[in-house]
Amino acid sequence: MAASVVCRAATAGAQVLLRARRSPALLRTPALRSTATFAQALQFVPETQVSLLDNGLRVASEQSSQPTCTGTKNRPGSALEKEVESMGAHLNAYSTREHTAYYIKALSKDLPKAVELLGDIVQNCSLEDSQIEKERDVILREMQENDASMRDVVFNYLHATAFQGTPLAQAVEGPSENVRKLSRADLTEYLSTHYKAPRMVLAAAGAGVEHQQLLDLAQKHLGGIPWTYAEDAVPTLTPCRFTGSEIRHRDDALPFAHVAIAVEGPGWASPDNVALQVANAIIGHYDCTYGGGVHLSSPLASGAVANKLCQSFQTFSICYAETGLLGAHFVCDRMKIDDMMFVLQGQWMRLCTSATESEVARGKNILRNALVSHLDGTTPVCEDIGRSLLTYGRRIPLAEWESRIAEVDASVVREICSKYIYDQCPAVAGYGPIEQLPDYNRIRSGMFWLRF
Repeated sequence: MAASVVCRAATAGAQVLLRARRSPALLRTPALRSTATFAQALQFVPETQVSLLDNGLRVASEQSSQPTCTGTKNRPGSALEKEVESMGAHLNAYSTREHTAYYIKALSKDLPKAVELLGDIVQNCSLEDSQIEKERDVILREMQENDASMRDVVFNYLHATAFQGTPLAQAVEGPSENVRKLSRADLTEYLSTHYKAPRMVLAAAGAGVEHQQLLDLAQKHLGGIPWTYAEDAVPTLTPCRFTGSEIRHRDDALPFAHVAIAVEGPGWASPDNVALQVANAIIGHYDCTYGGGVHLSSPLASGAVANKLCQSFQTFSICYAETGLLGAHFVCDRMKIDDMMFVLQGQWMRLCTSATESEVARGKNILRNALVSHLDGTTPVCEDIGRSLLTYGRRIPLAEWESRIAEVDASVVREICSKYIYDQCPAVAGYGPIEQLPDYNRIRSGMFWLRF
């Protein structure tokens, strides 16, 4: 109903403009004069406040107009579930290759209880043998479900070959044999090693979230988290090197081939990330369900439609502490793999050698839209705050991101793409009916152009 009202209002407004024949008086109305630019609008984004507890735990909050914020020894599994349900809240957790997050989405008036529950979870995790066995079965089922996702399988293969011999080569869940033999002692050692205050961030966002209140609650419920290590044995991260290589898993019973190709990208803190994200936005993404056909703005998407190259493709930039993956993933018919790979690599080479100002301007606008739309809601805002503090050491304001994007031009895109893509050894992962996937040496030869 709301959408229909908006459409009727827009139609009526258009008719008024047509009848007015661009009346100077109408163009001088305050509503039209007061339109803010994108950069001006970013100045009104709420500020993220950050404080540090005595034990090194960081506390961050952001107040907005949205009315939400984000089994232990004290609360057995059923009791914890009932307590969360009685609040009308949502409790969940997830892990990536570098981070683990626990979050509660609740009404702002329940912020004290939410912080208490989170503090109880991270400090008093119940490690009863019965609970471990129950969760062991849950994880094994989740691993089976993940194996049914072709995209997840391909990206796990891509990490396995790109970072072979390093921790990043493992899937988030790890190998199934580890899940089967994981013991209470292993979990206790992991918690005592990694759950330290300087490695943690407490973030909250939503209406009614007062930073001082959050700080007091953090001091009360999280102030006891230890920050020292036994015998000063601070864990060190194993360096993760990139290796240009490939993994092929041929299965002709599958209807489509899933292929991912990537080069080594920069880490989180690299200033080159913005230019590479603009380059990814220029190549774009495509799905056969999209409208637009050959008139899509992305040259690769337009070519994919015109020549029926693929079912879908997407670019990606995955960042870690010191390294990353920059590439593309596509799904296509078994007889179109060679053509799709050739066209994709051609687009990469074109960005390295002849990116134009017009397409860079288009890519920058796409990136601006993605940057803002990604933070639509308090849950993604909380995630962004926590991830930013852990990776950058601070929350980078949207206005600063905008200034970084504005500095990118065609020459910067050509320079940065040449640095990371041109004549670099890629990592390749293929799954499905991939008989037509070109030999690795041929793929490698497509990473440069010979021009005389």
